[in-house]
Amino acid sequence: MQTVEIKFQKLHPDAQVPSYAHIGDAGADVYSVIEVTLYPQNRVAIPTGLAVDIPIGYELQVRPKSGLALKHGITILNSPGTVDAGYRGEIKVILINFGAAAYTFAKGQKIAQLVLKPVIQANYVESELGNSDRGVGGFGSTGLI
Repeated sequence: MQTVEIKFQKLHPDAQVPSYAHIGDAGADVYSVIEVTLYPQNRVAIPTGLAVDIPIGYELQVRPKSGLALKHGITILNSPGTVDAGYRGEIKVILINFGAAAYTFAKGQKIAQLVLKPVIQANYVESELGNSDRGVGGFGSTGLI
């Protein structure tokens, strides 16, 4: 398994460096540094108290915790979120509550997971497009509604 060193700086005394729950996991858990209640149909940016130095050529994807999603209807609003290599501010996780009940996150609770991914940048150019079998068929073009 390939590893890449990712440096984190604690911006809050209670911040915890991300950690993997199990050997071979893709996602490393990140934790809240505050207690906050998230009400149904509301969203909040929960601080992790961490800043990160990601090498150029990588991003950190911020992904939901499956247990929060299944048991409480809580997920990441912009999933997956992206932390770009050049960003040095605090990592915050935008959570939304699609459940029926309010949910209180405890200080120090796992709120999301980070997955390191390689990035390939495109060279975007304006050009005439070639034909394809699909053509301009968009939403619903497969016949399923």
